[in-house]
Amino acid sequence: MNPSETLDAPHHRRAVCWKTGLILAAICLVSAGGYLLFSRLTYRIGFPLDDAWIHQTYARNLALRGEWAFIPGKPSGGSTAPLWSALLAIGFWLRLGPLPWAYLLGTAALWGLSVLSERTALNLVPMYSPRFPWVGTAIALEWHLAWAAVSGMETLLYAFLATLVLCLLISGSRKYFGLGLLAGLTVWVRPDGITLLGPIALVLMLSQSNWKSRMRALLFMLLGFGSLFSLYLLFNLTVSGSPLPNTFYAKQAEYAILMEKPFFSRLVGELLQPLIGVGIILLLGFLISAFGAIQKRNWGVVAAVLWLVGFLGLYAWRLPVTYQHGRYVIPGMPIFFLLGLAGIVHIGLHATGQQRRLTILFTNIVVGILLVLFWVRGAAGYSQDVAFIESEMVDSARWTAVNLPLTARVAAHDIGALGYYGNHDLVDLAGLVSPEVIPFLRDETKLASYLSAQHVNYLITFPDWYPKLVSGLKPIYSTGGIYSPEAGGTNMSVYQWSP
Repeated sequence: MNPSETLDAPHHRRAVCWKTGLILAAICLVSAGGYLLFSRLTYRIGFPLDDAWIHQTYARNLALRGEWAFIPGKPSGGSTAPLWSALLAIGFWLRLGPLPWAYLLGTAALWGLSVLSERTALNLVPMYSPRFPWVGTAIALEWHLAWAAVSGMETLLYAFLATLVLCLLISGSRKYFGLGLLAGLTVWVRPDGITLLGPIALVLMLSQSNWKSRMRALLFMLLGFGSLFSLYLLFNLTVSGSPLPNTFYAKQAEYAILMEKPFFSRLVGELLQPLIGVGIILLLGFLISAFGAIQKRNWGVVAAVLWLVGFLGLYAWRLPVTYQHGRYVIPGMPIFFLLGLAGIVHIGLHATGQQRRLTILFTNIVVGILLVLFWVRGAAGYSQDVAFIESEMVDSARWTAVNLPLTARVAAHDIGALGYYGNHDLVDLAGLVSPEVIPFLRDETKLASYLSAQHVNYLITFPDWYPKLVSGLKPIYSTGGIYSPEAGGTNMSVYQWSP
């Protein structure tokens, strides 16, 4: 195969028919629903992250009280994703409760990604004309994305918007005002959506014929982006006094110790995340797509590849966290899977005779087996994640709501479930709604003085997280959950704090 023929540039746009959309919708429902079933059979359904309850608390207060606050009456910038929290508020207006609407939104984002990927593959590989939407199905069953769909987090909404921008560039869209507008909208989901300006700018610089048209396109892009980004900055300044949400600063301070590792080691850790699962097979297809795009001067694909590398590099540089299945870099994975699948499809379709049949059969079997195996593995991991949060954070929050005086001031590191299930005045040791603690997040001596100065009455934490803070204190409640000790941790406990 001649590398210069890899990935034909799209000659005309092909759309996904309604039947394909329905097929992919059914597969997404099965994929996401299967994870919920695993969770129900393991312990009970819920969210795999305490942060999801932070979004739910902001959403409920917005829907029922008309205010942007975690603690009622105290506006704050503790939600990284204002757009996601606002969408969740619709569920409270509809009286659907916190779980069903969040699952529905996440599954809808997964479906959007699968349809978008199928459509883009049709245009990237003109010979790809399947009776069954294999590319979209692979996206719907990929375990990182299925996990994110029912996580209650903004992850897949961000992934969909980012992938939409990149796929529009790949498909040849040159509507730069609209592309800038989409990039600005993405920032409302996560601040790093600003990185999408890079691939848009690269494509417009390489695609326009002269500097006049380039400057005009750049102006349109910046106008579109700036119209929403300026509102985003104003929103944060209004609710928190800073241009970015508190989480942007708090997370970097919390994981600053990880910056002591060499950058290359951190980068490798981030690069490995998409490869856990079917991604290890798709790496070859991704490289073929990237190389072919350079040969064909398909600048949309080139820009998408460079964005992905830069996106992973950005997290390696500023927030090199790979726990919880690499959830911070999951939004970058769909474009990797899409280009990887497109490259694999291209290999099979451009083979000839017996070699073609064998290549297609082999790749279908290997990709299919890995998708199913890791989907099951991901479902088991998801159920354990939910069981951990439900048996520790949620159970302790429910106990606190019933047993602690309503006038008590409570300090905790994980405040999501506490804020949702209770109505206590909370001091946030992670700095999301108490940004003043960010400079000394890891200094237990200063934290102890801060808690006393804030007249805290109770401290809720895992004892091994703050050993100095809880030294000499006897818990008045401990969850007794089995899932945290099985993972090598301790049980969340409630301590009385003497100011």
